[in-house]
Order: sequence, then C-alpha cells, then structure tokens
Amino acid sequence: MLFQFLSNNSSPCHPVSQAIYTPKNTSFSRFSTSATPKPLAIIVAKHISHIQATVICAKRYDLEMRIRSGGHDDEGLSYVSNHPFLVLDMFKFHALDIDIASETVWVQVGATLGELFYRIAEKSKVHVFPAGVCPGVGTGGHFSGGGFGNLMRKYCLSADNIIDAQKVTVNGSILDRKSMGEDVFWAIRGGGGASFGVILSWTIKLVRVPSMVTVFNVKRTLEQNATDVVYRWQQVADKLTKEIFIRAMPQAVNGSQEEKKTVQVSFIGHFLGKSKSLIPLMNVRFPEPRLQQDDCSEMTWIEQISPSKASKSDYVKEPIPKISLESIWKLLMEKGEKGWMQWNPYGGRMSEISESETPFPHRAGNIFKIQHFVQWVEEGTQAKNHYLKLSRALYKVMRQYVSKSPREAFLNYRDLDIGVASSSHNRTILIDSARMYGSKYFKGNLDRLMRAKTSIDPSNFFRNEQSNPALSD
Repeated sequence: MLFQFLSNNSSPCHPVSQAIYTPKNTSFSRFSTSATPKPLAIIVAKHISHIQATVICAKRYDLEMRIRSGGHDDEGLSYVSNHPFLVLDMFKFHALDIDIASETVWVQVGATLGELFYRIAEKSKVHVFPAGVCPGVGTGGHFSGGGFGNLMRKYCLSADNIIDAQKVTVNGSILDRKSMGEDVFWAIRGGGGASFGVILSWTIKLVRVPSMVTVFNVKRTLEQNATDVVYRWQQVADKLTKEIFIRAMPQAVNGSQEEKKTVQVSFIGHFLGKSKSLIPLMNVRFPEPRLQQDDCSEMTWIEQISPSKASKSDYVKEPIPKISLESIWKLLMEKGEKGWMQWNPYGGRMSEISESETPFPHRAGNIFKIQHFVQWVEEGTQAKNHYLKLSRALYKVMRQYVSKSPREAFLNYRDLDIGVASSSHNRTILIDSARMYGSKYFKGNLDRLMRAKTSIDPSNFFRNEQSNPALSD
C-alpha cells in the first residue's frame, strides 16, 4: 500500500518504482549493522516528482523522513531514526551550472563539495566558493548549517554567499527565494534546511582568489616551545590580515624517548598570495613559528583542498592562559593519540557581519572555534562507548575556557549531547526542549527560526532530534 501510494503520487514519465530500495535490495547494505534502525525504504530520487511523492506519502502514513545529501551528519540524523521512517537520498541531484560571467553557480544539493570545487576550477583558476575542505560532503547539509572553510576570514561562510534556493514544502509545492519569503530563505542559510523542507538546489555567488596561493604546515612540540607559540597564536590569529588563515592543531604523539608522549601542534596556514609576501608579514606579526621559505608551497586553490572530520565544537572568547594550556596538553597525553583538536581562527570579515544576518550567530567576539576530534577504527559497541567517553572527557575539561551562557556550538558539527527534542506532542514541552540545543547553535536567532518554521511547516512534519519546532499548528 505504501509503495502504491508513492507510485500514484509521482509522474508516470519518471516512475518512482525505479528509485525505491527496500531491505530486499543489495543496495540496502549500508544499513545492515544490527544496531542501526532500518528505514522502511530508501527513495533515491531521480526526479522532482519522486521527492514530492515521498513527502506526501510520509505525511499520509505518519512516517518520519530523513533527507540525505552527503550523509555526513555527525550524529547520523540524515539516515537513522528511532521512529518508523523513510530515507530520501538526494545524491543523484548533483547537477551544476556555472556562469563565470555573472560569477554565479546553480548547484543541486546532492553535489559534493569536491564536485563543486573541481567544476568551478575547470572554468576558472581565480574563482572559488567559500566552503569546507572535505570533498565528500554534500552541499545540502553543509550550506544549510552555515558552511565553514579556509576562506572564512576573507569571505565568511557558505551561507553568507547564497543568493537563491529551491525547496519542496510539506504539501509538495516547489518554492524559490521569492515565493518562500525572506524569513524562510534566511532560515535555511544556517538554521538547518531539513527543518523547513527538502532543499533542491542553491544559487551561490563566487568569490575571487589569486591564481596561486601559499600553504604551510609548521609543527612544534612541547620541547620546541609549542605552548608559547600557541599562546601567541591566540593573541594574533584573529587579528591578522583577512588573507591569512592559520589553524592550530594540538595532538598527542610519541616523544623522542621510548614510551613517552608529548604534544605536537601543527600550525597549518593558507595565504591568498605568494610566499614572498607572506614571510615578511609573518616575521612582523607572528614570528614565533619561525616560518621559512622551505615550509611554504605555492599552488592553485583547488590543489590545497584536503579532507577533515569533526564531532564537537566550542568557541573561545578570551585567550587560554599558558598554565591552562599545559593542563590541556596533559589530558591529551593521558588519553593517547585518538583525541585531538583543531583550533580555527575567527576575525576578519566574520567580525564585520551581524549575529542576526543569518541564523549562524558566532561572529564578532570569538577568537577561535575548537573542533574536538576522536577517531577510531575498532568495531563494536565497547570500542564506541570507550571513545565516546574520551570525547566527552575532553569536552568537559574545555568547559572552563570557552563561551558560557550558553556554551555555543556549531550546527555543522551536530552533537546530541547538548540536547535533543522531546518526543512529547505537547508543543510547550517540545519548544522548551528545543531551547536546550537551539540556544547553543543559534543564540538569539532561535525564536525567529521557530517563527519561520511555523509559517512554512506548522504541523512540524519536517523534524529530527535537533530540528527547529513550529510554535503552533
């Protein structure tokens, strides 16, 4: 009956039956682990009518719907649910149309960042789009969560450079920026698109970079005065020229003595220009890493793209004292090489945009953002619980050094530990639970997000464990 309903509500010119995968299909294997909740079906949409039919069908049968573009949600909310659900997989919606003359790109949400970057590079060596550096991430979730990358200090986030979008509503209608209205268009650029419908495509504005950029990676251990260099980095990284982006990555590593750990900090830099301009600037503003010509590599922008992964996030507003840095290093060494951090500087253009310009509020006043990493290859629940415990221990220790009331977090690094939506049908209880996590992701923008949600999806059909709820039916 479910699949017949899907067929009846899709275009006969584009049969939805060819897009449906059930547990009987071999393509269903990604959900084969015993602990993973299984969808009733995966609809790999090949036409807009498949999306419209899936939305209408899920609503008709009171099913939750998970929308997957790249599938990189850190908590798996794009493909699992504890309630009966369907997965709408958007990866076949990956078309792009690049217009260098107008410096715009129309891109569907199933396209990955890698596809987007390389297609732009085919057309121009001096045009790029501000986004992350993990090429396998889909543009759907990345852009709608904010979209952070190495160009942030120069050109801000992906969400700040979106000029139009298309989405499917709870009733199956297709809206663009004009027809959805400015409040909803505002909401989907940093407020999590899956709360407001199915995003189909974005129209984005390209930015310009030099034909050659400079990258470097200078490493310093504790024995090489890494603590002093990190302390100085905190004081200058957000105040350097917008063309420089230097992240610091502390990690426990094996020391020179057998079975003795140390902390190594990698200072990874990206400069929009050539090294002959970078080195004199560094010698004046940030000489502590002792950057040399041999440390630098000049390349096109596309050549410097590389993958990354993160799970928890924090924002730092005051420099962490040296004595506290030493406590952090000690914890990293105690926990081994599985846990590490990435410290990404703010400042530049990020400090010039209002907190309310988009739902992403983490702007002026932040020195840097911390991404807490824990990665492992061991399988099984025991290993998972062990490393989650490690992740939470690192996160707990950092509490005293980061933003407070609320302790801010970045939606693109979703973290269910900071709160989940109530399963109650009582709207007051649901809204109160949403404030637990929503205030951390969106600060003062949460109420506007909920008003936008109410205007476009008053029945709260598009929902997950950390969605923005409607205020009323």
